[in-house]
Amino acid sequence: PGWTGSKEDYIAVLAPLGRAGFHALALDQRGQYETPGTGRAADYTLLALAADLAAVAEHSADPSQDIHIVGHSFGGLVARSAVLDHPELAASLTLLCSGPAAIPTERRALLQAMADAIPAVGLQATWEAKRAYELSLGAPVVPPEIERFLERRFLSNDPVSLRAMTQHLISAPDDVYALAEAGVPTLVAFGEADDGWPTDLQADMAARLEARLAVIEQAGHSPAVERPRETVATLTAFWSAVSRPASWVP
Repeated sequence: PGWTGSKEDYIAVLAPLGRAGFHALALDQRGQYETPGTGRAADYTLLALAADLAAVAEHSADPSQDIHIVGHSFGGLVARSAVLDHPELAASLTLLCSGPAAIPTERRALLQAMADAIPAVGLQATWEAKRAYELSLGAPVVPPEIERFLERRFLSNDPVSLRAMTQHLISAPDDVYALAEAGVPTLVAFGEADDGWPTDLQADMAARLEARLAVIEQAGHSPAVERPRETVATLTAFWSAVSRPASWVP
């Protein structure tokens, strides 16, 4: 899952992926929602988060089956790091609404303001300011039970973890060519109205990776939530195309 997100962002796609024959697993990253954090900034490097992802994948996978890693938004930076550090781990990588490096310059000031606010005023005040800003920009008003969940999820984050993730979005390097050299089949997918990384930047990343590119219609930055059926179709088509023969043994 991405920045301020959680495993629940994948709820609508897990069962359909299972019915399609895949053992689908979503997780909260270290310090994110229901996974405890450590409160130590040094524990939230991209490599540390990537090591968690690799460990979960290796522990939960059937050795006879391929592992396909999907990283959404900030989670794409973590998933990319996992593949770079463990290129033998995955049969494929999907970067879903993610980018080649840090968020573009024009958005970094807002992220830095949030990173500064977390230790200064706490998560509750930061959440209230963040939500008010989003609504002022026209974010949809969600049902009360969803709004309560979003607030509870945000406040459950380890503040040190959330601040570190925010800073990674400001400073992450461009590792696209290193990822291309790793040779792991990659899909770059995003909603046609994605407002995270610019879609032309994501398309350029796909070209640099010589990766497959998929644009999910009528979706924004969270296709697994907004268009789950189309997201499942996109993922399963890619995985089926790159899967190794059933007789393959690692």
